[in-house]
Amino acid sequence: MTKPLFPAFDGLITLSRREGVDIRPTLLRVLTDLYVQAKSHSGDEERQFVELASRLIDQVDDATRAAVKARLAIYPATPAQIMQKLGLLPADEGRRIPLAREIPAPPAASAPPRLPTDAELRMSANMAMQPKDAAEIHDMFFRATASERALILHNLAQTPLKAAPRIPTARATRAIQTLEWAAYAEDTESFTLELGESLILPSRVAAQIVDDAGGEALAVAARALDMPSPNFQRILLFFKPEIGTSVNTVYRLSRLYDRLSDRSALVMLAAWRGSTLAVTRAKYQSSLYDGERQRARSGASQPRPAVQPGAIPPMRTGTGGSER
Repeated sequence: MTKPLFPAFDGLITLSRREGVDIRPTLLRVLTDLYVQAKSHSGDEERQFVELASRLIDQVDDATRAAVKARLAIYPATPAQIMQKLGLLPADEGRRIPLAREIPAPPAASAPPRLPTDAELRMSANMAMQPKDAAEIHDMFFRATASERALILHNLAQTPLKAAPRIPTARATRAIQTLEWAAYAEDTESFTLELGESLILPSRVAAQIVDDAGGEALAVAARALDMPSPNFQRILLFFKPEIGTSVNTVYRLSRLYDRLSDRSALVMLAAWRGSTLAVTRAKYQSSLYDGERQRARSGASQPRPAVQPGAIPPMRTGTGGSER
């Protein structure tokens, strides 16, 4: 069986086929960014990229298609099928650097672009995630590698998904102080409890964020609290010894934290919260369904009593017909 080129994005591929949350532009951007990071690819990797990108190019908006086209136009190993689909042509034989077609001149008197209505603006800014979709984004993030997580967080800022509301300033300030104290004392239990309460997360998700070995989840949680960068670095050094002892890891996470936008962190926070509803529904739905089926089956198989409630029982008589 061929190993998938992008194993961490199976959830996004499934999510892109659903109605209500259009993740296809984000998926195409992430796939393209991952593909151009390597100088060359094997035949299987090129085939998988062509298969995924060809299907998504026809389904995304013009802005996303133009951004992907610009990235692939300067990449020397762009597959020929994708070049043809995007309208790119090779410069000459033996040279793989594609050149874009000439952009036609705009018309002399073009009509002004139509401005979106208030309803369209509200819809684009309030596209809430369904619980199952949130659970898939949650799982996809924790399965991804460090570089893939950085791309996911970068592209979340451009999605129309509804972000979680900001944590009140007074509550966030108190939480930052408590988290620092717990980090200095290496009190994992208090740290996890405060993180879950301040971000309104269940204990299961808060523990998963704290136990995450990569540290990117902790960076997202800290950004959702609007934690200053020096405070976040001190927490990395004292609370996570496996991270604090590695200069490269601390530098990588600090750079990720400085580049992480508030919107990306709040969208991921909304996904973490929504994933809890999906887990709860999956936990109880099957048992409730089986319980109803069992009750219906037992009710149907129960024998009907010979004497109905409220009926007068028959009088027993002896052999001679006298009543007893």
